[in-house]
Amino acid sequence: MAFMNLSIIQSMIDALDKPAIFIRPDYSIQAVNRAYLDTYKQPVKLGHSRCHEISHHLAEPCDRHGEECPLLHCQLHGRSTSVVHVHHTQAGLQHCDILMRPVQDEDGMTLGYLEILNKVEFAAAGAGVNKMVGVSASFNRMLNLLNRAASADISVLLQGETGTGKELAARAVHDASHRHDKPFVIIECTGLSEALFESELFGHEKGAFTGASQAKKGLVELANGGTLFFDEIGDVPLNMQVKLLRLLETRTFRAVGGLHPKRSDFRLVCASHKNLLAMVEAGEFRQDLYYRIAGFPIQLPALRERPADIPLLVEQFLLTGTERKHFSPAAMQALCAYSYPGNIRELKSIVEQANLVANERQIQLEDLPQVCQTGVNAQQQTEIRSLEELEGDYLAQLCERFSGSFEELASALGVSDRTLYRKLHKFGLRYR
Repeated sequence: MAFMNLSIIQSMIDALDKPAIFIRPDYSIQAVNRAYLDTYKQPVKLGHSRCHEISHHLAEPCDRHGEECPLLHCQLHGRSTSVVHVHHTQAGLQHCDILMRPVQDEDGMTLGYLEILNKVEFAAAGAGVNKMVGVSASFNRMLNLLNRAASADISVLLQGETGTGKELAARAVHDASHRHDKPFVIIECTGLSEALFESELFGHEKGAFTGASQAKKGLVELANGGTLFFDEIGDVPLNMQVKLLRLLETRTFRAVGGLHPKRSDFRLVCASHKNLLAMVEAGEFRQDLYYRIAGFPIQLPALRERPADIPLLVEQFLLTGTERKHFSPAAMQALCAYSYPGNIRELKSIVEQANLVANERQIQLEDLPQVCQTGVNAQQQTEIRSLEELEGDYLAQLCERFSGSFEELASALGVSDRTLYRKLHKFGLRYR
């Protein structure tokens, strides 16, 4: 690469306020800005350090450890891409939204790749207060979409089974947006009668109806400047959907008993566990309303689709207990094997129950609700697993739960670093 080209690229990334590097196809870092250097513990040696060594502490690219490599995607498709990975930063494990784009010269020749990082502050790779918790691929794909949605004012529709964390996702979109310092107002659509609909949403004037002894602002007005979250919007009856559509189209409303229209500037986020498109086909949900609210649909994964996140969520829920307890390996195996029809909400309930039932600091299998024990007992009676399978499962649990360094884990297992690395590679695992 010509010196002038590299100097121009260095000037370009120095002007960015986000961590950024310029890398070659062999993953070697050729240019780096101060924000990137301040993000990671490991020093960067230009021309020698590779991106995966700095961000993942891995000797090989991340695609060899079960992750989608953005550089490889750029090489294969010749266009920009974005993914969310968990990186080793100065602050510990951190979700990072990575934007990777090819850099070409005036002749269209690819010189290398620009990587720009955006830290995802609303998510955590370990127990964190009021944060979305997880490290699985499906969880990271969801984070990528939430982060993209937050950067614009487009209406967002969160869809997923009951208990998948739609309200927390809605808060994440709000907190990561430019409206984060304005109100986040929740409208619970389930059980909202027609009589209450206009009064709750639009407010009322004094004397508008019996019992209206004073004027009251509605939720729409309170959300001015911020985010208005309609939870379970699929439960809004058809006759009220017309009024809701008018509000969303004009951003204007009239309080009950009021004479003059009011305006509210809000960002719209909706959620539903129902299949709204199927409801449209059945004539139960207005098609024009659906396309008004579904500017950016995001599907939240069920807990059974992200089993690697269960130990992290368990740790999160145990933080709320007065006495710090932990689950035995057998109990944790049972938690990871259960299918959770109630998703994260059900897992939280199970952890809280077991925490109360257990008399010792270690929660045993028998302390779990019977529904969790049944599946494990049946599996133990009918299934004989190979030693190789058990070894893989055990290493997977250690990769999620062990808090020390890679070298300390190898020492605790009584093997060399090289042997541990080979075993993890064999089972498609990576340690942080």
